[in-house]
Amino acid sequence: MSENRKLETICVQAGWEPKKGEPRVLPIYQSTTFKYETSDQMGRLFDLEDTGYFYTRLQNPTNDAVAAKIAELEGGIAAMLTSSGQAANLLAVINICEAGGHIVSTSAIYGGTFNLLGTTLKKFGIEVTFVDQDAPEEEIAKAFQPNTKLVFSETISNPSVQVLDIEKMAKLAHDHGVPLIVDNTFATPIHCRPIAFGADIVVHSTTKYMDGHASTVGGCIVDSGNFDWMAHRETFPGLTEPDESYHGIVYAEKFGKMAYIQKATAQLMRDLGVIQAPMNSFLLNIGLETLHLRMQRHCENAQKVAEYLEQNPEVAWIHYPGLKSSQYYEIAKKYMPNGTCGVISFGLKGGRERSIRFMDHLKLAAIVTHVADARTSVLHPASHTHRQMTEEQLLEAGVQPDLIRFSVGIENVEDIIADIEQALEAALAFEKEKFE
Repeated sequence: MSENRKLETICVQAGWEPKKGEPRVLPIYQSTTFKYETSDQMGRLFDLEDTGYFYTRLQNPTNDAVAAKIAELEGGIAAMLTSSGQAANLLAVINICEAGGHIVSTSAIYGGTFNLLGTTLKKFGIEVTFVDQDAPEEEIAKAFQPNTKLVFSETISNPSVQVLDIEKMAKLAHDHGVPLIVDNTFATPIHCRPIAFGADIVVHSTTKYMDGHASTVGGCIVDSGNFDWMAHRETFPGLTEPDESYHGIVYAEKFGKMAYIQKATAQLMRDLGVIQAPMNSFLLNIGLETLHLRMQRHCENAQKVAEYLEQNPEVAWIHYPGLKSSQYYEIAKKYMPNGTCGVISFGLKGGRERSIRFMDHLKLAAIVTHVADARTSVLHPASHTHRQMTEEQLLEAGVQPDLIRFSVGIENVEDIIADIEQALEAALAFEKEKFE
């Protein structure tokens, strides 16, 4: 088939290409181990001298087929599935940053990732400087240090729904000789392909839109193959110097453009074992087959909901890049001309307490930790996903105390809006009754 297949075709056809007599649907290779005829055959696999499968903790045919599909969707050369989105973030970072290293990260990122970078990795000797992604280049440049190893950001931030200027951030990273890692969970490759704009590595929580049905937890790392590790060999010794745990292999020399994913698989997955289960990969693949259809509906619905909320007198503020009033409207058109995502953030007049009361009266939209699946869901980040953060950290991450994260599903949009209307009316009626 053509190497320039459209995204819709990739969603349905990529990854698994059955031969004569093989299953049309991707099989679940539910096996921990794989048989070989001789000891030498197995030994060559452990020496990274041959390709094949020997233990599912490192690689599995079902996982690899799904990873290949996601890599093609993103325009990367290789990908690796992980047990969760946070596992993908962790491995993507520590694959090139170890004790003594430094990260520059935008502050408007998911609360769990903020804690991973700012708290957990700090205990392992890795420091981070959080920056405002909307600040001028010269201001962000001050955050870089001689030991900086990478820049981390999100294409659309969770939950503040800010849109990243990918080219600006990629230029800053490359000017300082480090790669840009971008979490593309909310936009998905259907609406944004960060590699095309200069990102070097893309990560996903496949738990969200890619799975689309709240059935499986998973993550993915995609490598563009574009970053020249050998040109910055002193900065990235893990890739450019011998790995004694694999008989002195130098990944960048032996595997070239595939070095990053090969090291992540052979070294980190070997030692940490955060692999995605084959059954989860199978379910993820089913979700990917309709990703292009669902994302269109998510965005159409979210646009209508956002327009309704913008005109509602009880709404104090709203963030959605599809609104012309949004400060991110123009940049979203540049990077995501066909739509952004189905997530809206907004606050109600009356502050935090009214926001919570409104959520408690929703009937169709469910209060759940999850976001970005077929069903409409809602969350109050300051009380839930970002609860462990201080007030200062919340504001730094773009999370206002009254922020409601509203994930618009693919139901009939009139029913979604009707649910919002009745919940607002119920919340106001409760307040009126309380103070009378």
